[in-house]
Amino acid sequence: MSEKKVSIQDYIKNKVKPVFDQLIARIVIEKPEDVYSWSIGWLQKQQSGVQVQQHAHHDLSEEDEDEEEVVLEIKQQQKQQTRTAVSAEVYGDYNKKEDFKPRFIQKSEAQIERIKKRILNSFMFQALDEKDLNIVLGAMDEKKFQVGDVVIKQGDDGNELYVIDEGRLECYKKFTGLEEEKLLKTYIPGESFGELALLYNAPRAATIKAIEEVTTFALDRETFNNIVKFSAIKKREQMEEILSKIELLQSMDNYERVQLCDVLKEEKHKAGETIITEGEIGDRIYLIIEGELEAYWKGSSEKVYDYKPGDYFGELALLKNTPRQATVTAKTDVVLLYCDFNSFRRLMGPLEEVLKRNVERYEKYLQQ
Repeated sequence: MSEKKVSIQDYIKNKVKPVFDQLIARIVIEKPEDVYSWSIGWLQKQQSGVQVQQHAHHDLSEEDEDEEEVVLEIKQQQKQQTRTAVSAEVYGDYNKKEDFKPRFIQKSEAQIERIKKRILNSFMFQALDEKDLNIVLGAMDEKKFQVGDVVIKQGDDGNELYVIDEGRLECYKKFTGLEEEKLLKTYIPGESFGELALLYNAPRAATIKAIEEVTTFALDRETFNNIVKFSAIKKREQMEEILSKIELLQSMDNYERVQLCDVLKEEKHKAGETIITEGEIGDRIYLIIEGELEAYWKGSSEKVYDYKPGDYFGELALLKNTPRQATVTAKTDVVLLYCDFNSFRRLMGPLEEVLKRNVERYEKYLQQ
């Protein structure tokens, strides 16, 4: 390839493409009637530095986060077009279980039990039958990392997902216009990461660094694609659709919702059953997917609240560190998702402010 051609490609990649990715993202978000005039105005603002000043703030606006999501989606689509071999492997005629020969890494019974305990905490693996679960257990590879090690790096191709057995890691994401990476969350034992690149055949969405000595179990792309991927995608899409309907979670971006999927558990109750009881110690917050519930104060003498799909309850024990303030029973058959308080604080800490603002719906009862 000639030096001139390489120079042109570098120029397009480093100078032209970032501008047009961002422009397209803003067009998709804003949906202007006159795309030409709007684009000219946007480009002029970029040239004058208005957008740069906006990005100089430490906190990202909701618009910035929307833009980041759209840009990431554009990059994912572009990446998919250039990775036809992998796409064919995942989606094409070659993706046949009968032709797949999974890797097998010898392990002790103790290791197998440790891995099994960890991966069954993740929704991705919960739908596997015994045969497929054993294939995944055999393919898992124990990997250790030291403090400061970068396990995955934003923008890189992904070939493995990781389930944490011991130690903690931090997740950082670099946003356009900001020099510093933003800390998104801390991973703890039992959680998994790195699956997004495998699920959606996309570059790594964030950087994960070890902050302690870490032991993980890694699953390779081929085993994931052939055994886990399609059931995981279906389950994740179902969960994301459900979570998008919960009012409390509207301020979360897609990446945060994806992380939440891993810690939520489903629970079903028949009409008339009691979910939480006044005076007991509570350690869960509930999200309502289907059905209606009622909250009563002082036994069953006074109704506090009627709950419907999209509502949540159980948050008072979290916010006030007190026993349950009311008894909640199912008015109809209900489907709930629940999350323990520790996971809620770790993944959704900023939402505590939303919860505090909404406590006013019970205020007249709490003051009595």
